[in-house]
Amino acid sequence: MRRQHRRAQIGSKRERNRVYAFTEIQRLTGALGLPRSLDEGACALFESAQREELLYGRTIEGFAAAAVYATCRARSIARTMEEISAVAKADRRELKTAYDALNRDLGLSVGPVDPAEFLPRYASRLDLEPAVERRAHEYATALHEHGKLCGKKPSGVAAACLYRAAADLEVTLTQQNAADVANVSRMTIRSTVEQLDSLPSA
Repeated sequence: MRRQHRRAQIGSKRERNRVYAFTEIQRLTGALGLPRSLDEGACALFESAQREELLYGRTIEGFAAAAVYATCRARSIARTMEEISAVAKADRRELKTAYDALNRDLGLSVGPVDPAEFLPRYASRLDLEPAVERRAHEYATALHEHGKLCGKKPSGVAAACLYRAAADLEVTLTQQNAADVANVSRMTIRSTVEQLDSLPSA
C-alpha cells in the first residue's frame, strides 16, 4: 500500500507539473503575441522533456520558456531568448540551460533564424516606412549570399540592416535606437554595417 501511495504521489506531482507548465506556455504565447497553434507544439515538447526526465535539477519555468523558444525556432518565428525571458517566470540563464538540454538530449531540428524574419517587427517598432524595410531585406539577403552571417546574432543583423537602409534613404535612425530594438550593443550594429560596406553589392 505504501508503494502504491508513493507511486500515486509521483504520478500526481508529474501531472501537476505538466499542467503548470502548459499554463505557463499558454501565458507566454499570449504575452508574446504568438499564434495559439504554437501552444500545442511547445506543450508536446515539454512532455517529451518530462518523459525523458530532463527536468531534474532544473526549473519547470525554464523548460516552459525553452519549449516556447525552441518551437519558435523550429517554425522560423523570430523571437530571441531575451524577449521570451523578459515575460517568462524564468531568467535567461534558466531558459538557456533548459534549451541546451532539449537540443542536446532530444536532438531538436532547428536551424539558424533568418535575420529577415525580424525586420517587419523591428521596422514597426521603429516606425520605419516600408521602403526602409525593403532595402534592409536586400542587405540581409546580401549578407546571407556572401556567407557573412556565421556567428552573428540574427536580431542584431536585422537591426544593423535597418540602420544602414535608413541611412541610405535619409531616414533618421540612430545606432542606439537600432541597437535597443534588438537588445544588442552599438558595437554589434557598427561591425555589421562595416561588413555591409565591404560587400560588392553594398
